[in-house]
Order: sequence, then C-alpha cells, then structure tokens
Amino acid sequence: MRPDDRKYMESHEWAKLDGETVLIGITDFAVDELSNGNEGDLVYCDLPEVGRQLEQGETFGEIESVKAVSDLNTPVLGEVVEVNNEIEEHLEILAQDPWRKGWLIRVKPASKNLDHLLDAEAYEALIAAKAQ
Repeated sequence: MRPDDRKYMESHEWAKLDGETVLIGITDFAVDELSNGNEGDLVYCDLPEVGRQLEQGETFGEIESVKAVSDLNTPVLGEVVEVNNEIEEHLEILAQDPWRKGWLIRVKPASKNLDHLLDAEAYEALIAAKAQ
C-alpha cells in the first residue's frame, strides 16, 4: 500500500500537506513505469523556477527516461516556493526514495483542501485496474 498521508492524481503525482505548503512528487508506480526498475534509465528531469504560479492540473515540468518522456502535473493551484534541485542532477534519489527524499517541488497552495485527489486506497484500485 502506498503512503496514506498524501493524496494522488490519476497521472501518478502525489501531494502531501506539510504545514503551510504542499510537497509534490511522483509515485513509485510512475518511477517503475519510466525506468522498468532500473534507476539508470532515468536520464533527465526539468523542474520549474521558484516563484512560478501554477494552475491545478498544469504541467510544471517533465521527467525523461531512455524509453519515454512524461509530463509532471500539479495537483494544486499555487506558487512554487521550493524546488528539489538535487533531483535534476541525481535522478537515482527519485528512483530510490520517491516518497521522502525524492519530492520534486514545494508549493504554497491557494487552498489546503486536497479532497479533489485520490486517497491511497482509491489510487491502489487505479493501479490494480491498470495491471489487468
């Protein structure tokens, strides 16, 4: 089961309320889909600048592997207040720990309400349905 302290998008991003901000990353499922379990397959990540205003659902960056390029979408409306720049240079961090050290951006949200997103149980059901 994926962590239940965060919410999920159908496009495999996660959002975790952290005080006055929301941490955003991608799930282990997304990492595995991009890399086939080989962290060396992740080759590039483009993240936004601090200060960028994001609309809910907007693409804020992309991640690339040797087999695919995937857009990164924001689950919340708000302003980027921090970027995990270490990820851009060390994608193995994302591959090894997408839940903690592998967060991508921190956003100051217009609203802390994340109820429009999937909970962990609903996200698990989505993944299970894709596997069939």
